[in-house]
Amino acid sequence: MRDVLSTLLAVWESGGTAGVGTVVRTFRSAPRPAGASMVVASDGTVSGSVSGGCVEGAVYDLATEVVATGTPVLQRYGVSDDDAFQVGLTCGGILDVFVEPVSQKTFPELSAINDDIEAHRPVAVATVIAHPDPHRVGRRLVVHADRGAGSVAGSLGSPRADAAVTDDARGLLAAGRSEVLTYGPDGQRRGEGMEVFVASYAPRPRMLVFGAIDFAAAVAQQGVFLGYRVTVCDARPVFATAARFPTADEVVVDWPHRYLTAQVEAGAIDARTVICVLTHDPKFDVPLLEVALRLPDVGYIGAMGSRRTHEDRLVRLREAGLRDAELERLSSPIGLDLGGRTPEETAVSIAAEIIAKRWGGGGRPLAETDGRIHHELGEREAAPAS
Repeated sequence: MRDVLSTLLAVWESGGTAGVGTVVRTFRSAPRPAGASMVVASDGTVSGSVSGGCVEGAVYDLATEVVATGTPVLQRYGVSDDDAFQVGLTCGGILDVFVEPVSQKTFPELSAINDDIEAHRPVAVATVIAHPDPHRVGRRLVVHADRGAGSVAGSLGSPRADAAVTDDARGLLAAGRSEVLTYGPDGQRRGEGMEVFVASYAPRPRMLVFGAIDFAAAVAQQGVFLGYRVTVCDARPVFATAARFPTADEVVVDWPHRYLTAQVEAGAIDARTVICVLTHDPKFDVPLLEVALRLPDVGYIGAMGSRRTHEDRLVRLREAGLRDAELERLSSPIGLDLGGRTPEETAVSIAAEIIAKRWGGGGRPLAETDGRIHHELGEREAAPAS
């Protein structure tokens, strides 16, 4: 829902009702992940996507119907033997889409959820998508990571169900995962009948770009495009300006190693964080990499420079006491071998390497590979090295 939230909120604030289809479960090679949403506004305009085009027409019709009836529907879409190209998923995947009417009456918490997302506060939304009692379908619970007063809003229909789902939603939120959970009709741990989709809205992962150079502007733009919250940091105030990096979320003037250390101490660095060191100047990047490579868990650390610069950097880092196991975490020279030369082409190669590291891709043309196209996070341990 995050990518269509502004459109949905506009309809909500106007007092209208939107039809919202959300992917809640996928099987095989489904084109969009759980949580992908499509909004049909009051005037019939569409925002977002649930399938990349395969079943959008069918979901549009169902969303229009749901707005008219006020009754949410859980619908499964897969390959249609009779008319696959009209309504089915020609890729061979299967997805479950929950379609519901959203208004101030049906979803009073929407504005507060938007505030949480804008403020980078983690929040999970648990929605009943199947239940023996049709009046329970569509009920929702809003769960925050903290456990203080006001950390839970709404109800799924009973205190027992609310308590069980709250605990499980916090676990999914901590892991940054969205998925369907199954319970007994009243929230029993052992049983079935009630299905709840938990959508986790963790803060956007961070991309830290060190070095206020032309390449950094292109990398920052790619980072924003991929959904990262991008910070550009450089110790030179004449270069580190918001005007030079208009797409970055923030531009910081500070010594890179000092800024990263402060962010670590503030708890602002996690396993999803990616670090791009573009300074290729030893007085900046060696102290910075001393800090970065000693962090226990970071999503990606890459450093720009020629092969000669890289070899010199390794010597300096070893002299600073870094071990081979720590140096192996460094992607340098940064990026995949795409043959690019311009800042924009280089930024694409860096983004490609970040994606490959995250999902376990090998960076080879898909035409040269077999098996599934889309990787799962759990597969990366067994994936070939990039």
